[in-house]
Amino acid sequence: MGRDSDNHQAPPSVQAPPPGPPPQNLGLSRGPTWTPAEQLLQLHYCIHSNPSWPEALLLAFQHYIVMLGTTVMIASYLVPQMGGSHRDKACVIQTLLFMSGINTLLQTWFGSRLPVIMGGSLAFYLPVMSIINDYNDQTFPSENQRFRYTIRTIQGSLIVSSFVNIFLGYSRTWGNLTKFFSPISIVPVVCVVGLGLFGRGFPMLADCVQIGLPMLLLLIITQQYLKHLHAKAHHVLERFALLICIAIIWAFAAILTVAGAYNTSKEKTQTSCRTDRSYLLTRAPWIYVPYPFQWGTPIFKASHVFGMMGAALVTSFESTGTFFAAARLSGATPPPARVLSRSIGLQGISMLIEGICGSVVGTTASVENVGLLGLTHIGSRRVVQMSCGFMTLCSIFGKFGAFFASIPLPIFAAIYCVLFGIVAATGISFIQFANNNSIRNIYVFGLTLFLGISIPQYFVMNTAPDGHGPVRTNGGWFNDILNTIFSSPPTVAIIVGTVLDNTLEAKQTAVDRGLPWWVPFQKRKGDVRNDEFYRFPLRLTEYIPSRFL
Repeated sequence: MGRDSDNHQAPPSVQAPPPGPPPQNLGLSRGPTWTPAEQLLQLHYCIHSNPSWPEALLLAFQHYIVMLGTTVMIASYLVPQMGGSHRDKACVIQTLLFMSGINTLLQTWFGSRLPVIMGGSLAFYLPVMSIINDYNDQTFPSENQRFRYTIRTIQGSLIVSSFVNIFLGYSRTWGNLTKFFSPISIVPVVCVVGLGLFGRGFPMLADCVQIGLPMLLLLIITQQYLKHLHAKAHHVLERFALLICIAIIWAFAAILTVAGAYNTSKEKTQTSCRTDRSYLLTRAPWIYVPYPFQWGTPIFKASHVFGMMGAALVTSFESTGTFFAAARLSGATPPPARVLSRSIGLQGISMLIEGICGSVVGTTASVENVGLLGLTHIGSRRVVQMSCGFMTLCSIFGKFGAFFASIPLPIFAAIYCVLFGIVAATGISFIQFANNNSIRNIYVFGLTLFLGISIPQYFVMNTAPDGHGPVRTNGGWFNDILNTIFSSPPTVAIIVGTVLDNTLEAKQTAVDRGLPWWVPFQKRKGDVRNDEFYRFPLRLTEYIPSRFL
């Protein structure tokens, strides 16, 4: 018997279980989340605000003292190997200080406009050592003659190599290259600007741990803990603890020297610990004004010029990373591409002036002084400009400058442990503008940071005391270029980070890379604050063609 179609019944539907509660937000369960902050709210004075004149004067003197360590270190390393006497070393220090004062003023007026001290760069160490080794094989009537021939050759190399930066800057080539940056590539670059200088921290402090370690501990305790004891103490110690600690430990080192604590120590220990082993105070001239061609006519040798060009290129990378850190710690927006171009171009002009006046190295942005902006919470441009007065006066009146230049280097090394760390951490703060939960970003950041430290460390470990690095071909100039470039952490980080960030799914991950936040600052009219921070002084912007801004 047939079955009627109406008797067919659909199978009962299976109902889904009622939806449960949404998964718990783990971020909310563990406390508040922090929104990205373009400016550091804890700054007391930003780039264009100024403390009182007496306070600014003390802060400017503090900047001068901090930059003095690298200046003395460069002269102490290079001048004796060049055949120079203690008086020659004092004159070289005075020349470096004089050039730093002039170059800092130029950079804060017409260059980056950021509160950055321009000082001597250790990136020139390998090319200078190559020149020194070249003259070690020759015979001279006296050591003074060897010193003069060496420094005249350095002058000629600096003069020619300065045009590398001048071309990169004023042709806008450098600015066009920096347009490929993003927050995720800037993070490791600024990090290694500080981390890459770890050799000037505790390793140099350990050369005289008796004064270096007390300086480090006293600075941390005084500046971070004792300031909470009283309201007035908070204000004074937060800004001037560094000067107070230097005075205390320097006096302690002088007492140990007079008491004979190092009379039986090794020569290296005595040089690092004693306050009377610099010989600067006794040999420095009372009045000395650096002038063009003070050592004689520059000597131009092509083999040395190419090596110095590599160092000039490295200072462009180093200064660029330092400028981003300075902008962050002074409350300014990230420097636009056009500002970076003109700052690198002006750095080339500064190098040209240094070559003419007889400096032993070229110029770069001082990392330690940028760290001081974060330590004191004061990013005022005027303070840095006022510090140029101390550099210039102490370079002319040699005895006064030599008095402060005789501070033992381990004291400066203890300061660097704090200041370089601040700069490195500043770089990490840029990651808030990118997606730090992206595996792709983690890969780019991690690989760039590691190679930015690891590759230069390999080159440093395999560089002989005479300056010969791991690249040893028959072309000495080629060796100097590669050894100098790959010994620089910021240079390696910029190369690796920029290539990775712009080739690994660059277009698909533009938002994750932080480009929507980043791009407006790189365009001329992308953000109105760019002109507020970076325009030329005295309404000069109105009279300069836009192609040169």
